[in-house]
Amino acid sequence: MWFKNIRVYKLSAPLSTDPQQLEAALAEFKFAPCTGQEAVRTGFSFPLHQSIKQYCHPMAQGWLFAVKRQEKVLPAAVINEELQPKIDAMAAEQGRPLSRKEKQSLKEELIQTLLPRAFSRSTLTHGYYDAEHNWLVINTGGAGKAEDILALLRKALGSLPALPWLDNHKLNSHLQLWLQNQALPESFVLGNDAELKAPDEEGAKVKFTNHLLSADEVQSHLQDKLVTKIGLQQAEGISLHVSDDSSIKGIKYHELLTGQNEELGWEDLSLRLDADLLLMSNSLNRALLAIANQIQQASDER
Repeated sequence: MWFKNIRVYKLSAPLSTDPQQLEAALAEFKFAPCTGQEAVRTGFSFPLHQSIKQYCHPMAQGWLFAVKRQEKVLPAAVINEELQPKIDAMAAEQGRPLSRKEKQSLKEELIQTLLPRAFSRSTLTHGYYDAEHNWLVINTGGAGKAEDILALLRKALGSLPALPWLDNHKLNSHLQLWLQNQALPESFVLGNDAELKAPDEEGAKVKFTNHLLSADEVQSHLQDKLVTKIGLQQAEGISLHVSDDSSIKGIKYHELLTGQNEELGWEDLSLRLDADLLLMSNSLNRALLAIANQIQQASDER
């Protein structure tokens, strides 16, 4: 449940927080396994726990959801092994080499015959809507995966006016400042990881891991490179990496933070999961708000 990589989207209009309305909307697009000829299926699943039959789980100031994706796994080696004899047989029958289009057509037909026998692979991706800050937080670092989830939410809710939570142009200028230990978000200090890339055609890259970022060998790269990822950390809270595409990756939670609910135990599963969810979302929201406020404040002062 503890989110590790996130994409955040700011909404231009608030979403509903009515539990019954949301439950009905998400249940209409609930997950169902792939049929024999389907390669991929996506739908809403139970977010808190499979034993807690809710597609929309209410939170203190929002709601939690989860999207399940199932896809059939057909290794390329398996397809190619069965495809080549078919290509050879058809080429012999036609008395000529097959065109690329004909080979592709044979491949598509073969995939359709193999799909019912293919193994299935499933993933579950969580997200939550926070009504106070009017943003969606999705537990994935991939833009494509996040967009697929937004599209499903849009189908279920009717509309979803969502945009990335940060302006990338403003963010990029702040990444440069943060590496110089300037204008850091409140409660954060500079971490030990950074990545930089030259803006020219060659795009030379340099990556520092567990490194003293204030060292001259790091700072000198600011002369001809742009920061694409940087680590920030709180004393007893969250450490994370901010990327130039506004995604947050490599989130780690201090043991003093994750241990706050240990006294609750696990006898009451729902109570413990709710407590951990509240702890995580509050911690993430504070971190996100500190980053967003710092960027906005610096922009207003210019």
